[in-house]
Formats: sequence, structure tokens, C-alpha cells
Amino acid sequence: MTINPTPKGGTELQLEYLTQYVDLQLLSKVQITTSVPEKIPLHSSKMNILWQKNSYDQPNLAPWFKDKSNHNKYDWYVFNSHWCAEKFRMAFELPPEKCVVIKNAIEKFADKPIHKNGDKIKLIYTSTPWRGLSVLLGAMQLIKDPLIELDVYSSTQIYGDAFKNANDDSYQALYEQAKKLPNVNYIGYASNEKIMKKMGEYKIFAYPNIWEETSCMSAIEALGSGLHGIVTNYGALFETCSEWPTYVQYDRDYKNLARCFAYAIEGIASQLHSVGMQKLLNSQVSFYKKFYSWENRKNEWTNFLQGAYDSKSRTNLV
Repeated sequence: MTINPTPKGGTELQLEYLTQYVDLQLLSKVQITTSVPEKIPLHSSKMNILWQKNSYDQPNLAPWFKDKSNHNKYDWYVFNSHWCAEKFRMAFELPPEKCVVIKNAIEKFADKPIHKNGDKIKLIYTSTPWRGLSVLLGAMQLIKDPLIELDVYSSTQIYGDAFKNANDDSYQALYEQAKKLPNVNYIGYASNEKIMKKMGEYKIFAYPNIWEETSCMSAIEALGSGLHGIVTNYGALFETCSEWPTYVQYDRDYKNLARCFAYAIEGIASQLHSVGMQKLLNSQVSFYKKFYSWENRKNEWTNFLQGAYDSKSRTNLV
């Protein structure tokens, strides 16, 4: 398999898992490009697949997709959510017979945290700064419960040194705000491995998302590890998080969104120790381990790739 040599963030993790879990001989029969069409040349003899993880409204994607003569350049378009697939099909009239959804997955989840009444309630934010950190910091300023505390793992470093050097200065004021709040600990960049090792220390995944997610790896990691999610109902989050989290209605008035988020955090914090909440979280963990593990996802990829390859081989013989 030929793949983009410098994938970023969650895409990098998914590519690593793909090569770990799916037969390499099968992968060698295809060329997978991630997100940006033709960033690596189309292969003349292999099946070409575009694994689309970016949103339909990204300015670097629209010109290529608007030109319908490009659509047949790829044998298949694989999307990480039904939301993402439908947005692309509606925006660019992609042929539906070329589109398939194979969701993201996780290799290993953290152990579910145990919460007792009176314990410190630690929240975690693990996304880039532009996806809702300002709203969450606004919410934390409104929270008065001394047991509620937020750790922020957020930086542009996840996209590499060049991206960080070009963009991180824009968020320094936000980082400084986080450092000054008494109930917030700004940690900055941490590897996915380190975050997953620490995940069991947290009780709530707090994500007032204001950026349309096409899937959300951080939500899968957190909810699959037994954290209760408090998220906005924006983009593909409802599909990824299903019925498990507490949803806060997305609001373009970010001050109002922060107020609603603070209210939701304090409300959930008072319920975490209840038997009903713990039963819900146990069921949630079982759900994610069943539907979002790479042990199961590898079968979807194997069946899809083998079937697509066999179909193309038969077509070429005709």
C-alpha cells in the first residue's frame, strides 16, 4: 500500500492502526490517500482510495470536488462518518456507489474511573484550541464548585513544528487565560499515548465544540474509557457519541454557550456518584469496546478491501 508519508493527528493514528491490523499483502494492492485528493499521484495499476476525514467546507478541497470530472479518478471514497459522507455527497454530488463509511476506532481504552461522592471532579479537554477551548474557559469562570477542575491538553503542536511555529502565537492569549484560572490546569501538548495513560484520572470529557467534527477521536477515546461526555450537538458528534453524553445545544452566541455549558457541568457533577450514572457509564464502555475497537474494525476494512479488489479484478477481465 502506498500512503501519504506525513499524515497528521488522528489521521496518523488511524493509518498506523490500519497497517497493524489489516493484512499487509491486501494493503499492498491499493493506494490510500488521506483527505486531500491527489496529494500523492494516482497509481496506474492499483485501486485508488481517498480516505476522507476532513470536512466538506475546507477551502483546499472544494475546487477539486466541484469539478465533477475528478470524481472517477478514485475507485472509492471512504468516509469516517455518515455525516461526513452525506455532506460531501450533497455538496459535490459524489456518486453514491463510490462512497462507503468505515468509522474510526481505538486500539486500547483506559480503565473506567470510579467516582465516589465528595471526590474531586476532574474534567479533560483534548482538542486543538480553536475547537471550543475559549467557550470552555468561559464556562469554568462561571463554575463555583471547588471540587470541579479542568485539565487542558491543547496545542497546535499535534500538527508538527512547522504548523506550530506558524500558528501557535495566535492562541497564546488563550493559553495564558487558562493558566491564570484557579480551577484550570493548562498542560499543553501531550502525546496520545500519554493522554490515554492519564485518562482514568478524569470523570468528564468536556467539549463545547464550535468546529464541525467529521468524527472526533478524542470523544471515542474518552467515552470508551468511561468518562461522561458533555458536548455540543454539532457536526458528527451526535453520530460518534450516540445517546451517551449530555448534549448542549450549539449556539453561535459563545457567551450563552459558555453559560449553558457551565450549567451542564455542575448538573452532571452532582450526579456522577449515583448508581444510575455508574450503570450508564458501564453500558457506555461496553458499547464503545464493541463498536469502536480495531479488533472489530479490521474486519470491516478487510471485507471492504478484499471485496473491492475482487470486484475490480473481475471487471478488468471482462
